[in-house]
Amino acid sequence: MSSQPPTSKPQAPDHSPQASVHHSSHNHTAQGQSLDGALQQAGFYPRLVADVVDDALDGRDCVAHLVHLETHFDRAEVRRHITVLVLTDDMLVITHVDDQQLDDAGEQIVAQISTESVPVTQIRSVVLSYMYAQPQNYKPSDPVREVTLAIAWSGGQRLEMGPASCGDPQCEADHGYSGTIAQEDIVLRISAEADGLQAVQDAKLFARALRAVNTASAAPVPHGLPASQPRPRMGVFSNRLSRGHQR
Repeated sequence: MSSQPPTSKPQAPDHSPQASVHHSSHNHTAQGQSLDGALQQAGFYPRLVADVVDDALDGRDCVAHLVHLETHFDRAEVRRHITVLVLTDDMLVITHVDDQQLDDAGEQIVAQISTESVPVTQIRSVVLSYMYAQPQNYKPSDPVREVTLAIAWSGGQRLEMGPASCGDPQCEADHGYSGTIAQEDIVLRISAEADGLQAVQDAKLFARALRAVNTASAAPVPHGLPASQPRPRMGVFSNRLSRGHQR
């Protein structure tokens, strides 16, 4: 996240100079930190990611940003994954970066990067879920412990299935399956314990900015005119974006 990651989280090597690259389209002060500063703080090939994001923005100004770094442990390997969301006046740019070690010595590493640009007019919903600790003792000054940001634009859906039951703990009959379907193209979970309180606040600010831009771009349909056609599926790797964000 754009907040300071835990000191115990391993950092990916970056063989390029660590000086910040100042792209004019990356300046954003509403969250208290520029996009370049957030990428430098995440420490995951910051100059490479910054250049790719800058290219995807194509000269557009950054309205808000969200940087989410994840670390996964796969046996003896440490795998890192970063998602960068950049909001402009008319686009949501999603950048997705993984690295892969090609040899046992770790000398040959490749970075796999995908970018997707979604018009804000295509965004169907922005869902922000909150988690508070000890709600019975809630005070207005209590911070949010965790938020989950879900953004849907292409009609992608997540299906969660599980065995159905009748409520009788002694019943061994087969009741089939039950499940829920949630519409989402990307889901990011940000917790104060893993990412810091500032990261949670940054996620809230980004969701607020995204809602404002998305709502402002939705022009009303004049009376008597036919409703617009259903929005087409645009996310070519929406399933990939959801990978690893559910814990």
